[in-house]
Amino acid sequence: MDTPILNKVNVIKVGGAVVEDGQMLSALLEGFAALEGAKVLVHGGGRSATKMAAALGIETRMVEGRRVTDEEMLRVVQMVYGGLVNKTLVARLQSLGVNAVGLTGADMNIIRAHKRAPKLVRFEDGHEETVDYGWVGDVDSADGEALALLLRHKPCVIPVVAPLTHDGKGHMLNTNADTMAAETAKALTPHFDVTLTYCFEKPGVLRNADDDSSVIREIDEASFAQLKSDGIVSGGMLPKLENAFASLRGGVSEVVITHWSDLRHERGTVIRL
Repeated sequence: MDTPILNKVNVIKVGGAVVEDGQMLSALLEGFAALEGAKVLVHGGGRSATKMAAALGIETRMVEGRRVTDEEMLRVVQMVYGGLVNKTLVARLQSLGVNAVGLTGADMNIIRAHKRAPKLVRFEDGHEETVDYGWVGDVDSADGEALALLLRHKPCVIPVVAPLTHDGKGHMLNTNADTMAAETAKALTPHFDVTLTYCFEKPGVLRNADDDSSVIREIDEASFAQLKSDGIVSGGMLPKLENAFASLRGGVSEVVITHWSDLRHERGTVIRL
């Protein structure tokens, strides 16, 4: 018998720029703590990983908004995402009265993935290259039941999820945080009415990257294709929007891309199928 949908859960994804800024992070965590009911925080930390890699003399390469991850870079992202960033967020939330627990995809086997195969990529200058992303994970499954057990626990346990998965064979995999948020949200849909919010330092998806007032209020799949073709949407926003549509197709009720201070959706960009 299917498990009934009980009540709402907010899945909030916060980007690395907010995580790195003390003032923004404090306000974001206070806003997250104030959200009523069940909730999940999924975090990035790419900028911190890039800084750590540079300090260790390791070069960073990004392709289509995703980090190429060799053995050395994998060690960096495990340290930064699963350790430094994740546990800092958990400790900060505990100080705000939130009973948080830090997780990677390997913990409780919540998100399993496989190593991405090399992919032919066409770059903006027109050249094509087969890119080996290394230890980057493409998600195979997410255990919404395990997460629901935490959220239904009395008192509620709030998952704080780092962008790391595992392959079930003992290998950790670097996985895009926007993908982690979408897969987490989809996995929870049999148990909750799920809203997914991507929050970052901008007020939404912008038509002009230099003009914060140029927020595109609504994007559907047809307009996304046009925005992508016109070059208005590019870089790290591509996986964010791709995952937004995937989560809606997977049963998520609402997806909003908005400013980190707008967890109640008074502005921002609403994504629709």
